[in-house]
Amino acid sequence: MKIMNPKRTLEITAIDISREHYEVGLPCIKEAGLAHKINFIESPATPALDQLILNTTHQELFDFAFVDADKTSYKGYHEQIVKLVKVGGVIAYDNTLWFGFVAKEEAEVPERFRNDRNAILQLNKFLASDPRVDVAQISVGDGITLCRRIQ
Repeated sequence: MKIMNPKRTLEITAIDISREHYEVGLPCIKEAGLAHKINFIESPATPALDQLILNTTHQELFDFAFVDADKTSYKGYHEQIVKLVKVGGVIAYDNTLWFGFVAKEEAEVPERFRNDRNAILQLNKFLASDPRVDVAQISVGDGITLCRRIQ
């Protein structure tokens, strides 16, 4: 992240539907001396992002956002997050190769993974054609897509 020198990231403004999930990592966060830097919002992502959009000034736009949530909502999150990340900022989407299932025919994908696979496929196609971002997909783990906002 030194490349960007981000000051404000949407992962540090952490949104999760469960405080319990946040508290699992809290001991490590405290040990690292970072607890005072994290703004935890217990909420579903969509209404929390809507509130951030309403309450964030141009000077407060984020440098970086990391998205690893409900895969079927990624495309909707993108529409919200692009409003919160400044031009030149980066949005990272986790799991965009979805265990390699995005490269397989649907019949080859276990039933329980199909909805998320299809949502990720739609997101990948959408991001590739979104003129607001430059896109790079990295095959680390089960895929990370980086979107640099250009407009």
